[in-house]
This record gives sequence, structure tokens and C-alpha cells, in this order.
Amino acid sequence: MGQSEIVAEVWRGAFLECVHRGHIAICNAQGELLASWGDPAAVVLPRSSCKMLQALPLVESGAAKRFGLTSEHLALSCASHNGALIHTGRVSKWLNGLELGETDLRCGGHMPKDEEAVKGLICGDHCFDQTHNNCSGKHSGFLTLNKHLGGDAEYLEIDHPVQIAVKAALEDMAGEDTQGYAMDGCSAPNFAMTLTGFARALGRMADPTGLGSVREEAAKMLVGAMAKHPELVAGEGKACTELMRAMDGKVSIKTGAEGVFAAIIPELGIGVALKIEDGATRASECAITAMLVRLGVADANHPLVQKYLFYDQRNCNDFSVGTIRPSEVIYQDGAGF
Repeated sequence: MGQSEIVAEVWRGAFLECVHRGHIAICNAQGELLASWGDPAAVVLPRSSCKMLQALPLVESGAAKRFGLTSEHLALSCASHNGALIHTGRVSKWLNGLELGETDLRCGGHMPKDEEAVKGLICGDHCFDQTHNNCSGKHSGFLTLNKHLGGDAEYLEIDHPVQIAVKAALEDMAGEDTQGYAMDGCSAPNFAMTLTGFARALGRMADPTGLGSVREEAAKMLVGAMAKHPELVAGEGKACTELMRAMDGKVSIKTGAEGVFAAIIPELGIGVALKIEDGATRASECAITAMLVRLGVADANHPLVQKYLFYDQRNCNDFSVGTIRPSEVIYQDGAGF
């Protein structure tokens, strides 16, 4: 990566205690780089922030239509959910409809992040399973595509038809070859690309005009599903869910591990991609919120926007001790571009 930019600051009282550096790229559907900070040519692993792109073959292939997937299924296919019952129940029902089960998933299991779900497991007589994995919706989408294609059970292998289709969709939307891959937390291949390529792909998701009727419909269905069901994309108390609600479904956003964040803005036909150099989620949430305010799609005075734009740090006595805020370099007092 090239030289990064300070994008978020951590203040304790009147003292600048910490800074987070990163890279940001904003592109339109024509692939033009409209604005950037840091190194827009930085090669990144988009992690979970690219799930809507990974889901394109699910819709384009006809698999979603064949198996009667609704907008709720599509939102889950793009999700990093917190394992609440609204997520796990839908995933289990989805798999049952495919005549498959939890053991057909290859994402692995972990404790859910939803408090009620955790309480239910601790007080109950059963353990977490793979449906609780935050990526189980994406994997259910992979299994649906796999059943449609007639592939073997190991759908995560790099040479499997499912992953070949995913890679092709990513490269086509980004307008560039991917630069290798690494294994994601859910064991799926995660393909590296430039930040500009990623933003370009997001811009084309925002305005898929000219990409052909099949891809245009697929992109609109996925982006629309995310905006319609923000609670399925993440969960209560999560930035993706809260910010999408604050913007009344006008924008679809998606976080990823290690400080990646993506935004798709249909009314402007642009995509925003960012990567925090040290991987801090608190910084990626702050920076993407700053971008959404400056682009005019988020109201800086909305309580849920304020929560991430100027995060109030409180101590054990519930005293306000400082804030996490965007740097003036990227925020410019919220001035529009």
C-alpha cells in the first residue's frame, strides 16, 4: 500500500490520544475515480464487505428464481448477521427448502453475537452450530447456487464452479483481474483487488445500467434487498443496520473484517470503498459515516448517524471522556463534494 491518510481521530478530553490511517476511493458506474484519500490503488482483501458481489451469480444464474428466494433470502446472502433467531431461523428454513441441513454448510460455527441468542444457548441444552456463523446466509446462497449448478459438496474449493462464478463476477464488476486470494474467516476464498476496483464494482452495483438485463436485474435485487431488510444484513445495534435505517433505505452499506467498509448509493450512481490500515472497526464506521454525510445521503444530526460520526466514549461511571471523530482532512465539516 502507498501512503495512507489520517481518517479518524480518538480524543480524550482535549488530548488527541490516537489516530487511525486509511485509504478511501469513490467511483461512479463508469469506473471514474471521483475522490480519494490515501492510496486508491492499494490492494485489499474486501472481506465481508463484498458479499453483495459474491451473491451476483446466485441471482444471475437463475438459481434464486428456481428455488423461490425472496428479498429476505437475498439480504441474508449479503449478511454478516449477529446470529439472532431472525437470522438462524431463516437460514435453517432456507436449507430445509433445499433438502439440505446445517451439516452441509462449510462455514464453521461460533457463538452468536446477539445477546438473547447467547442467553438461549447458555441456558438451554444445545450448542451453537454453523447457522450461528455470521456468514451462514452467504453460504446458504452458495449452496443454492451449487444445487442449481450440480457441483460437488465442497463448494469452497477455489476450482469449484461456485467460486469460479464468484471470481468472474468480481473481476467483471471491478474491471480488473483479482490479485490472488486468501481464506476468509468463514473459509471461503476472498479475492484481492485494488480499492479503486472495489469502489468501481460498488458504483456499478449502484447503477448497473448498460451491464445487460440479467446483471442489471440481479444488482438491483441484491441492493434493494439489503436496503429493505437492514435487520437481516447485520442486526440490532450494528452499524450497517442502524445507518441503513437512518438513511431510510436510500443506501446499502456493508462492513468487513479488518477495517473495510463499502457503500452503494443508487440515487447518485456511486460506490464508496475504504480500508483502515490498522483494521479498526471503530475507525471504518466513523469514516464511512463521514463519507455518507458529505455525499448528502446521511443527516449529520440524525441520532444514529451521530452515534458513529462522533462516537461518545464513556467510562465505567458513565462519564463522557472523549470522542472518536473523522479527521478534518476527510470530513471538512461535512461539506458536500
